[in-house]
Amino acid sequence: MPLPAGYLQKLVESCPDIIVAVDRRGTIIFYNDGARQNLGFSQEEMLGKSVLEIYPSLNEAKKVMAAMRSDEKGKVCNFETTFKTKKGEQIPVAISASLIYDEGGREIGSIGFAKDIREIRRRDQLATLCEIAIGLSHEMNNSLEVLVNHLNLMRQYVGRVATDEDYIVESERLESVDLQLKKIQEIMNRIEEMAEGGEYGTKEYLAGKRMADLRARGKAKGEPDGKKEDRLFLEGLRLLVVDDDLGVCYSLRDLLQEERCDVEVATSGTKAMELLEKKEFDLVLSDVVMPDMDGYELYHAVKEKTPDLPVVLMTAFYYDKDHVLKRSRMEGLKAVIFKKPIDPARLKKIIREQSRRDSAQQGARPSH
Repeated sequence: MPLPAGYLQKLVESCPDIIVAVDRRGTIIFYNDGARQNLGFSQEEMLGKSVLEIYPSLNEAKKVMAAMRSDEKGKVCNFETTFKTKKGEQIPVAISASLIYDEGGREIGSIGFAKDIREIRRRDQLATLCEIAIGLSHEMNNSLEVLVNHLNLMRQYVGRVATDEDYIVESERLESVDLQLKKIQEIMNRIEEMAEGGEYGTKEYLAGKRMADLRARGKAKGEPDGKKEDRLFLEGLRLLVVDDDLGVCYSLRDLLQEERCDVEVATSGTKAMELLEKKEFDLVLSDVVMPDMDGYELYHAVKEKTPDLPVVLMTAFYYDKDHVLKRSRMEGLKAVIFKKPIDPARLKKIIREQSRRDSAQQGARPSH
């Protein structure tokens, strides 16, 4: 049953968007309350006035009319233009409008529905900022991973070779570097918070947890780099490190070689699979975001080739926009390192827990 005319009249009058109708001379014959709220002009001020009152220029008004007349049905949909408020402010709007014809097919006017799109544009800008924050965080955290790993190696080296007097001086220098790294990490944490409420702020993930590992932000002061049994177990372990950032590959390699691991590196998933064809490994440690194969594709390829070879995926950011980790978890992935830079002690612990070296092999490790 069609709605009575009065119902439609009430609908357009109360609509929060701008609705304006004009006759064929461009004189305003209808001006709803949404137009008043958005533009600031009252109905009394606008009825009987030229529609040019709400456009910043004649050219802008002509663009809308030209767009309608170029359409075979005399319509435009979400055509972007600009309106002018009573205060002289110019606001971007998306207008859907239609020419009105009489029974003889003659043009007698037009009616347009326009929406203020400032808020939409603001949300688009915020989404763009979130994308920038994500990319920046990924790149910065990769660099931080390299610095943290090398700092850890320097601590070990100073502890081995420095005299007591030099150890105090060098330790103070290393603590100063560590403090500055922590400041950078805090800046990165604030950048990450910018994106947390956006598209990648996944609220429920892997047993209802957010895509974050908040307790993995580094070891407490004075915490040892690893238990003696961890070091004994890691010795001789064959590891494949995969990351498209060569600096990350080398720093992880150097860190794990200090534990007497046998480490190979690959800067892509394709190169990793080539190495897996030539050598046997006890564990694959791979980045999530890579250009040729992402972490899921590499995990899937490794599972097909060597089902019992453990894979640990690591990401430089809290969010998993392509659901790489979730898809991998659903197919059996056991370990994920959600956040770079990785605490070296935690990294060694995860490797020890996930390696396919069995207990008989552990017992066979040499004691020192």
